[in-house]
Amino acid sequence: MSENAYKQAGVDVEAGYESVRLIKDDVKKTAIEGVLGGIGGFGGLFEMPKNYENPVLVSGTDGVGTKIRVAFLMDKHDTIGQDCVAMCVNDIACSGAKPLFFLDYIAIGKNVPEKVAQIVKGVADGCVLSGCALVGGETAEHPGMMPEDEYDVAGFSVGVVEKSKITDGKNAKAGNVLIGIASSGVHSNGYSLVRKVFGLNDDNAKETLNTYSNELGKTIGEELLTPTRIYVKPLLKLIDEVGINTVSHITGGGFIENVPRMLPDGLKAVIKKGSWEVLPIFNLMQKKADIPERDMYNTFNMGIGMIVAVDADKAEKAVKCLEDAGEKAYIIGELVDGEKGVEIVGNNEVIS
Repeated sequence: MSENAYKQAGVDVEAGYESVRLIKDDVKKTAIEGVLGGIGGFGGLFEMPKNYENPVLVSGTDGVGTKIRVAFLMDKHDTIGQDCVAMCVNDIACSGAKPLFFLDYIAIGKNVPEKVAQIVKGVADGCVLSGCALVGGETAEHPGMMPEDEYDVAGFSVGVVEKSKITDGKNAKAGNVLIGIASSGVHSNGYSLVRKVFGLNDDNAKETLNTYSNELGKTIGEELLTPTRIYVKPLLKLIDEVGINTVSHITGGGFIENVPRMLPDGLKAVIKKGSWEVLPIFNLMQKKADIPERDMYNTFNMGIGMIVAVDADKAEKAVKCLEDAGEKAYIIGELVDGEKGVEIVGNNEVIS
């Protein structure tokens, strides 16, 4: 074989070097206190913060799921990285933890440096929004394993919280008010159903994505690629200034699977349908595919990306705190005594 044997086998080492060169500035903008060294080492170094009496590390890992298919079809790759960061750091924040650092993993059929740079730009944007550092990552070229124009993205993050301040539901009690924080759209869950609803596995998928929707005020593709909202800074501000008793990130499984995760035994969440603005994309999908209401609430966030429980006398203050931080927030229900679970009620019916 020639000296370019590895390249002939499908792996372009020089493209890898070029990718690293292109992402350096984006990685640099995520640097925060605690970062030691830069990219290129065998491990990302981060010094443990010193202002904790009993620090607990909180970790989270996730990917973007089949939302990536929309990015392929639209050939737009600069936001999918933010989705990946959001899915990890929002989960970490549910424990009251501040994310410290993030690492990404990109598996790609063919390393096109400019495409990799777009993906990493989204990752870096997500890290900036959540106040954490991008300390490392891996781009793995998989010739013969993946189509050349496809990739997958996953991430891993670590945060820290004072042990006495972990929000694990131990302080939740009947009478707590539930506050919902608005989502930016579908976020990064339920896209297998989304793709089925809009026929994105069909030959005319690109045409569908480029179709303007009056209901959405944008194209279908623009709506579906809206990045997942990152709640870290507003949530930590709320914890510091008001205090919360428990919290849930509304991800895969929607309300019905995620709300019970925030509850101790003996408490039930009662959520009032109509107490917040359901985003047009959800109404459009439900109508288009005649999806039962329970399935909607068991798949999608329905316009609420995070739910927190606070003492009743702090509810209005909590809403104002979130609004001051740039979020839309709604009082959407309460906790009551009962079997652990969630009820979504409205129009004299119980959805769950």
